[in-house]
Amino acid sequence: MIALVAGGIHCSKPASAPTPQPAPAKPASPEPPPRLVRDAARIAKLKQLRKTLTPLHERAGEPQSGDWLAEHEEDGETFEEYLASEPTVVRPERDRLYIQPIGPFSKSERRILTLTADFMARYFDLPVDVLPDLPLSVIPERAQREHPEWGTHQLLAPYILDKVLKPRLPKDAAALLGLTAVDLYPEPSWNFVFGEASLRDRVGVWSLHRHGDPDESAASFRLALRRTLATATHETGHMFGMAHCTLWDCNMAGSNSLEESDRGTLALCPECLPKLLWATGGDAQRHLRRLAEFSHAQGLREEATFYRRQLEALKSE
Repeated sequence: MIALVAGGIHCSKPASAPTPQPAPAKPASPEPPPRLVRDAARIAKLKQLRKTLTPLHERAGEPQSGDWLAEHEEDGETFEEYLASEPTVVRPERDRLYIQPIGPFSKSERRILTLTADFMARYFDLPVDVLPDLPLSVIPERAQREHPEWGTHQLLAPYILDKVLKPRLPKDAAALLGLTAVDLYPEPSWNFVFGEASLRDRVGVWSLHRHGDPDESAASFRLALRRTLATATHETGHMFGMAHCTLWDCNMAGSNSLEESDRGTLALCPECLPKLLWATGGDAQRHLRRLAEFSHAQGLREEATFYRRQLEALKSE
């Protein structure tokens, strides 16, 4: 019998990590990157946004047994640290998001895909294009398996990142995100993973398989949709260089299970929203207003209410 660790949702690491190298010695007073000097006024505005939104957000509590932070040591990342990392950002020649469907989808799953593309366009304030479907035959047998205990058919996520998505990355893509209804696994020792993304290669993949049955009822459809929106935006956030959030209840927090993910939020915390707006060039009020409208239309009442609260706080400045 093979001993398998619990699967992780939002396990977002590069598909192949480079060998660690000693860090070069830093000068006593390093000069900030030119862009940070040039955009000092914008950075100051984003820091003010952080200050304005902070009272509305809750700090991350102590992790429960089995939660992501109970099993993974992560330091988190401030807005300032994010800027210093010189992350991937939207450029004039790379200003679109692409979704690549892989394998078959039911009618309800196709509707979730369409709604997710709409939500992502609002979330990242970028055009989102859905590419023609790719068949499962693009993934060889060596990158597929039947789970040794459950018998579930699964696809190897790193293979999809490296061999399916990276060669198909459009020239004008800020990021390319693969979507499949088939279960994923990141390596043989893991049970499954909901999504995986590269911090530098601008590709990611996520699965609908474990998000519930969208055909069971209207409530189950909303739950499957919410889970898909959370995974899609989280993984795309990683593609813009955003690390897991450890400070706040935040969409960029890591999750080890559906139960943990469902306790979370679709909203970005006051530390991570400035990162997103820096990367995409988006506007905070536009971001929140469009997400509130989408959430209201899809019956995501809690999310709609919170987005409106954030929007009201910005308008009252």
